[in-house]
Amino acid sequence: MNITNEDIKEVLMEVPEGHRHVRTRISLKDGTEFIFQEAAMANIVRAFITVKTHPEKTSVRLKGRRSEKRKTGYAEWQLIEE
Repeated sequence: MNITNEDIKEVLMEVPEGHRHVRTRISLKDGTEFIFQEAAMANIVRAFITVKTHPEKTSVRLKGRRSEKRKTGYAEWQLIEE
């Protein structure tokens, strides 16, 4: 699925009531909605910035995996750069 700017009806980024972390909702004109947790968006943004600013890197691949050894407060499921 290729999503263009013209396919997007609305993007809402907010901290929902009763939550502490940002959620991002992307609503498409066809009624499809994607809701991303803060950690997912943070990883996507970091990958984007790396590709845009790194003098040699032209791609970044993030793979989801369970992390047994993680920092306090971090989720068990992580998107890790390969």
